[in-house]
Amino acid sequence: MILIKNIKVYSPSFIGTKDVLIGNDKVLLIEDNIPEFNKKARVIDGTGKILIPGLIDNHVHITGGGGEGSFHTRVPEIALSKLIESGITTVVGLLGTDSTTRSVENLVAKAKALKEEGISAYVLTGSYGYPSVTLTDSVKKDIVFIDEIIGVKIALSDHRSPSLHFDELARLASDARVAGMLSGKAGIVVVHMGDGKDGLKLINKVLERTDIPIRIIRPTHVNRKEELLLEAYDYAKKGGIIDFTCGIKKDTSPTKSVLMAEEKGVPLENITISSDGYGSWSRYDEYGNMIEIGVSPVNSLYNEFKSMVLEYDFDLEKALQFYTINVAKALKLYPRKGAIKENSDADLIIIDDNMEINTVIANGKIMLDEGRIIVKGTYE
Repeated sequence: MILIKNIKVYSPSFIGTKDVLIGNDKVLLIEDNIPEFNKKARVIDGTGKILIPGLIDNHVHITGGGGEGSFHTRVPEIALSKLIESGITTVVGLLGTDSTTRSVENLVAKAKALKEEGISAYVLTGSYGYPSVTLTDSVKKDIVFIDEIIGVKIALSDHRSPSLHFDELARLASDARVAGMLSGKAGIVVVHMGDGKDGLKLINKVLERTDIPIRIIRPTHVNRKEELLLEAYDYAKKGGIIDFTCGIKKDTSPTKSVLMAEEKGVPLENITISSDGYGSWSRYDEYGNMIEIGVSPVNSLYNEFKSMVLEYDFDLEKALQFYTINVAKALKLYPRKGAIKENSDADLIIIDDNMEINTVIANGKIMLDEGRIIVKGTYE
């Protein structure tokens, strides 16, 4: 057991200075005072520190992205410690452009490995391409029968996307929706949005002409350019969930995009933020030739959260929602994930007043202790 004493708790709403008791993988009690009752329990003095939920990163290339500049540009798999030191206790893995040298089988196996190493991991079947690559030869069956698979990925408005037709996207969304209903999962279609001229046009067309609920289709990277961002705001106002990507700078950074969303009356609960970690970013010339490639880190997620609070004066409650409760609800994981409540999973981060990560607890186990990684991946 772990007993955290006298710590300011953000659940993510502020609930005061509390004692928090953790047993096995759950939060057992949250009280004003919990006596030290067992010498075997680890007691952590939280005086002067803050307790927040573990971050949920819903877009990470856990098996590595890239490969668009030939074989030597394939990004390696992520190591457990990279997630832990970034405060990420729940991750959603996915494929990108490359579903030829990489597979859904590999993706699921990596998620299982991360779970065995101590964190929570889910994945999306599919990739940029269509028909969707799967493990069972069926998107529906993948979602229904594979525990880790909670939805499917596709790409639109991108020179690497499969130029989907209306019927194909509608069928994919319908399959994900039904599979989610049958399995009790989110059953979502995560759509990689490129900077092509069509933007959200096809998504809006599918929603206008079918009865598919708007929250089934989740456009991501929508802050890559202003025109797409403005479309995404309208989408979120209608009830859709939109995802901002870290690492995008200038006027459409996640934080500035949130501020603009607030000005435009966008419901903030419909916004999530992710890292796109271990995916490659690339730039192309006017003829489609790649001129630059690099790798996105996962620590950009915590850095964006930290920047919101320290540089843009967000209060903790407001900033936390985009990395915790909003994501958990969007993935149908709340209240088990994304909050500090009795009976919720013990995924917790202790930070100091300078927003530095002191301790990370995943599924009730201390993974980072007073700034030092104590649980690493098997081959680290």
